[in-house]
Amino acid sequence: MGWHGYLALWCGVLGAVALVGYGRSLAGTTREQRAVRVTGRIEQVGAPRHGGSRRGGIPVVVSYREPSGGARVVVTNDGEHGEQGETITAAWTGREIGVRYPRGRPHDYRFTSDPQAGGRGLGLPNTALFLLYAGLVVAAAVDRGWPWALIGVCGPWALVGVCYLPGNVRDTRQRRERLASMIAAEGRIVAVLRDVTTDAEGSTSTTVTPVVAFTTREGTAVTAHCDAGVPDPADSYGRHLTVHYPADDPAGFVLDRTARQRSVRSDVAVNAVFLVLVAAAAVTGVLLL
Repeated sequence: MGWHGYLALWCGVLGAVALVGYGRSLAGTTREQRAVRVTGRIEQVGAPRHGGSRRGGIPVVVSYREPSGGARVVVTNDGEHGEQGETITAAWTGREIGVRYPRGRPHDYRFTSDPQAGGRGLGLPNTALFLLYAGLVVAAAVDRGWPWALIGVCGPWALVGVCYLPGNVRDTRQRRERLASMIAAEGRIVAVLRDVTTDAEGSTSTTVTPVVAFTTREGTAVTAHCDAGVPDPADSYGRHLTVHYPADDPAGFVLDRTARQRSVRSDVAVNAVFLVLVAAAAVTGVLLL
């Protein structure tokens, strides 16, 4: 069987996977769609142990109402559930978070910071469709010349960029306004977490995560991981710093507001340059045919 035969097999298998996946999604039978989703509320927030691991997130106790009978259920991300589901990186008493579990298996619950989050199970079919398209682009480039690769790769990216850029401009404007309206609060690093990982070659790397605690203007005590903005994070335990947070969501806090504003301003420019480059590459491919 020649390479055209292998290509046909590649396309047939991936096409079948994509069709089955999209069909199950339309029918509402994917695992994500069949999961029970409820909105829970944080009842207690634990103190992360200084020198401990960030895996499992901020320790919390969450309560929710069981959908069928209305019974109150109390669950936690500590212990055996500490590394399951989305990592809760910001917590305060009263915060609403999502709880998801397979129907009939409430002990397999997962947390999500967005109570409304819910997938349609399209991860696998979308990946299959992308690989199918990539195979067709490679085949066209081998059969008809490399300009087809420019058209096949850069053409769709240019179309996506044209559709995405106006929304990106609006989103950037909203993010700048949100940053400008943030409220300042006094914070303190209450723990520094350390995680050591080893790669396949035996080399180790250490991830350092400071944990900040601050109180909002309304009196809400917030505990959260700091992934950026803390100078010399390994030696930051006990340090006082200024936290800027949006009034409607303390989880969106920033430590270095000036740096974040610079990043937001450059976001549109970077996307515009990328759009120009991929569009120019696609046009070049057409001209070289």
